[in-house]
Amino acid sequence: MSVIVVFDIDGVIRDVGQSYRRALADTVEQFTNGVYRPTAIDIDNLKGEGSWNNDWEGSQEFIYRYFESQGQNRAELNLDYERIVSYFQSKYRGTDPVNWNGYICNEPLLANLEYFNSLTAAQISWGFFSGATKGSAGYILERRLGLKEPVLIAMEDAPGKPDPQGLFMVVTQLELQHRQSDLVPTIFYVGDTVADMHTVVNARTQQPDRRSIAIGVLPPHILAKPSQVPSYSQSLMQAGADRVIDNIVELTPTLINEVLCLADIQF
Repeated sequence: MSVIVVFDIDGVIRDVGQSYRRALADTVEQFTNGVYRPTAIDIDNLKGEGSWNNDWEGSQEFIYRYFESQGQNRAELNLDYERIVSYFQSKYRGTDPVNWNGYICNEPLLANLEYFNSLTAAQISWGFFSGATKGSAGYILERRLGLKEPVLIAMEDAPGKPDPQGLFMVVTQLELQHRQSDLVPTIFYVGDTVADMHTVVNARTQQPDRRSIAIGVLPPHILAKPSQVPSYSQSLMQAGADRVIDNIVELTPTLINEVLCLADIQF
């Protein structure tokens, strides 16, 4: 098979329920003077709009919307975006810029080195396209997972999702490294948000001659509340997911081949 699998990181490779999402809630609470703290459902609803993959921007948007609900005009608020980012990072990375001591240090991993080795053994190329910063993504992939210089396109490298440019950049790098045939590889993009699924939809539009498949993953905070699983799964499917799975390690070479066979029938 000629396949490239590209992974999102947050909610797919690591559980960010008590790190990124917690830092977002802390930041909104700080900048609304302790009055408003978004719930997990609030955050899911915002991300479900498909435009708020960047948690710094999401924090700012929550702050704007809170003050608008109090009758203020966002144009007159003069929010300092850099202060918002700085506060967010003080919670997420911590107070020590060299030896991070923030929420990132305790993120549970959702995959392991053996999983990626199994893809390589099946001659499946893989890489990462994430809205996380390069430092944050590299910390998880290299220091925590033990991957050696994985192909990674992060926040600093490409426009944010749902723009597929970063996805294409990963694919181009992997094609140069691992070209195994003259076939144009099928792209699998694996993510946990509506924006991730929209990224694949946009990739299909921009590169219609390449087959692109969207795999939705249910993030841990949704799996922890079974009553929310059906609606979250439906939102991913409506946004373009070809398959929704509970955990990244379910996406084995066998399942990849199964999804490919179904795609061949429909293509």
